[in-house]
Amino acid sequence: MAINNVSTYTKLEDYSSSSVRTLKSMSGNKQLIKLAEYLDGLSQRSATGKVLLNSPAKEGQINLFYGRLLYATSPIHRVRRWERRVRLYCPEWHPITSQLLSDPDKPWEYLLLYEGITKNQITISQAKAVIRTVTLEILFSMSPYPELTHEWEGNPNSKSELSLGLSLCYREIEAILTKIAHMQYLSQKAGVESFNLNLAPVPKKPIAPEALSGWGKYLQGNLTLWDIACKLQKSVLAVSNTLLPLINKGLVQLRTIPDLPEPNFQSSLVKANSPKETDKTIPKKKQLIACIDDSAVIIETLKQVVISAGYELIGIQNPIKGFVEIAKNKPDLIFLDLEMPDVNGYTVYQFLRQAPVFEKIPIIIFTSRNNLIDRSRAKLIGAAEFLNKPAKPEEILKILKKHLSM
Repeated sequence: MAINNVSTYTKLEDYSSSSVRTLKSMSGNKQLIKLAEYLDGLSQRSATGKVLLNSPAKEGQINLFYGRLLYATSPIHRVRRWERRVRLYCPEWHPITSQLLSDPDKPWEYLLLYEGITKNQITISQAKAVIRTVTLEILFSMSPYPELTHEWEGNPNSKSELSLGLSLCYREIEAILTKIAHMQYLSQKAGVESFNLNLAPVPKKPIAPEALSGWGKYLQGNLTLWDIACKLQKSVLAVSNTLLPLINKGLVQLRTIPDLPEPNFQSSLVKANSPKETDKTIPKKKQLIACIDDSAVIIETLKQVVISAGYELIGIQNPIKGFVEIAKNKPDLIFLDLEMPDVNGYTVYQFLRQAPVFEKIPIIIFTSRNNLIDRSRAKLIGAAEFLNKPAKPEEILKILKKHLSM
C-alpha cells in the first residue's frame, strides 16, 4: 500500500489562530475547551508556574512564564519526542548536553533551545517550531480522555533570561488547541481516533516486500507513528490512515517501545572558579550600553560618545532578533527608539520590563518624537529618561552619569 498524501491532513505546523469561541464551535471535546479557557485566564493574569495535566494513562505539564508558554513535557517518550522535533526543524544542530547546568524551574529542552539561540546555532523560529509541535503532540495525546484534569502550581519567583522572546503567547497556544480540535475531527472521520501514536507499527508475520510498497524500513519496531510522520514530513493522521488497512487485516500490529536515553547534564554544584582563577587579578569590566534603534547612523554616533567616556555599546537594529543578544550581554542601560519598522517602541519597552533580566535596567526613551503626549506616556510607563534626537554629547553623558556609577 502506498503512503497516502491526503490533502485534508495538513502538516503539524500549518495552523492559524482562532478564538475560544471558534474552538467551541469546531470541537465537542469539553476537556480541550476547558483547558483553552483555563490557559486564557492564566495568560491574562500573566501567571508564572506550571499547569499539571493528569489523565488515567498519561500525565504532563505546561510551563508558563508571565502567561506565555515556555515548554510542555510528558514523561512518555520525552527524549524521543525532543529528538524527532529537533531533527526535523534543526537538522544541522547537535547540542552538547554535558555542558548544560540543570535548572529545576525550567525543562532541559528549553535550556538547550535557549543555548542554541544565544550561540547562533539555531533561530528563534526553529526553536518555536519545536516548542509548538512538542506541545501539540502532548496535548493531542491527552485531550481525548474525559477524565483529563489540570492543576495550577504557581512559581512567581521564577526568573528567565529569554523566556519572553523564546515563548508562545496565548494566541499561539490557542492556534495549537484549534489544530488539535481539527485533528481530532479528522481522526474520528478516518476511524483512527483509537490509535496510540506513541506505539510502533510492526508486522505480525512476515509480509512480502511488494505488499508494503516502501513501508518495510518504517516497520522495524524502532519507530513510533509520530517518528514515522516526522521522517516522512507528513501528518501523523495521514500515516495512521495509510497503515489502517494493514492493521485491520491483521498484518501489522502496534506495540510499545522504550524511550531514548536521557541526556547527561553537568552538575549544578560545579565551582564557578578554579583555584588558579581566584588568584588572578580580574580587570574591572566596562559598563555596557545597548541602543535599540533601526538607524545605523544613530547607533554609530552614540557609540562614539559612550566609548570615549569609558563605556561599551552594542547596537540593535532589529529588536525582535536582537533580544537574544541583549539578554546574553545584560547591558547596564538601554537607549530605546520609539519609531522602528514593524515594531512599536512602547511594545518593546513593555516586553523588556516583563522579563526579570531587564526589570531593573534603566531604559532611556531616545526619539525624535518630542511632544507632550510621548513625554507624558514615557513618564507614565516608568522610563528612566526621555531624550530627544539629535542629542548633544553632554546630554548623553549627563544621563549616563546620573543612572550609572563608574
